[in-house]
Amino acid sequence: MFLENLGIDATDPVRLGRFWEAALGTTTLTAEPDIVETRLDLDGTAYLDLCFVRVPEPPTSPQRLHLDLRGGEQQQEVAARLRELGAGDLDIGQGEVPWIVLADPEGGAFCVMEDREEFVGTGPIAALPLDSSDPERDADFWAWLTGWVEVAGQAPRSLRHPSLRGPLLSLYPEPAPKAPEAKNPIHLDVRLEPGDDADEIAEQIVERGGRELRHDWGDLPWRVFKDPSGNEFCVLPVPAVSA
Repeated sequence: MFLENLGIDATDPVRLGRFWEAALGTTTLTAEPDIVETRLDLDGTAYLDLCFVRVPEPPTSPQRLHLDLRGGEQQQEVAARLRELGAGDLDIGQGEVPWIVLADPEGGAFCVMEDREEFVGTGPIAALPLDSSDPERDADFWAWLTGWVEVAGQAPRSLRHPSLRGPLLSLYPEPAPKAPEAKNPIHLDVRLEPGDDADEIAEQIVERGGRELRHDWGDLPWRVFKDPSGNEFCVLPVPAVSA
C-alpha cells in the first residue's frame, strides 16, 4: 500500500481546486464540476494527489488534518501570494506563533510555516498535521499503512515517504476527542498495490485498532475506514492494468 491522496470536501471543487493548484504548482488530472484532482510530484517517482470532491453543505466538523505550507525565509512573501490567490487571514486563537494561519476560499484553515530544519526538501507542503488520541500508537498504525518511515520533527511522532522527499505526516495530541458523527473535511487515502488482498488488509486494519465504516454514501469502488483515533481514510483498489 502507499499513501496516494488527500481527499478534501468542497462545495465548489473547481474554485477550491484551482486555488490549491495555483498555491502548490500541481498538475491537473481531472477537472469536472463535482471533482477536481491535481498531482503534487514528490521525487519523480512518488506523488501525492489532492482530490476535491463536491459536498452539499460547507464542512462544519473541526479540521483534524490540515496543510502546513513551507514558508521558510520567504514566509511573508508566500503568505502574500496566497492572499492574492484568494486566501484570508484567520484567527483560531493561535496567539503569538511563528507561523501564519490563513483560510482557503472555502474557509479551511492552513498554515504557512517558519523555517525549520525538518522541512528541508519537502516541497510546497511541509507537513500534514493529524490529530491523534495517542500519537505513539497512531504513528505505528500509519507507518504500517503507508510504508512511510520515522523522521525527526517537532511533533511527538513524524513520518515521511521513504525517499525523504515530500511532506511530513505529523501526529499531534488531539485538542478534543473526535465526535462519532463528525466527518473530517480532509482525509487521507491509501492505494492497494498488486498482490494486496483487500479483505486481508481490512482484517489487519481492525487488528491494529482501526475499523471499517458502514456508510450511506452509495456504492463506492473503495472501502472507508477509521484509524484508532477515529480519523477517516479510504483504501483504494489496485490500479487497473492498461491494455
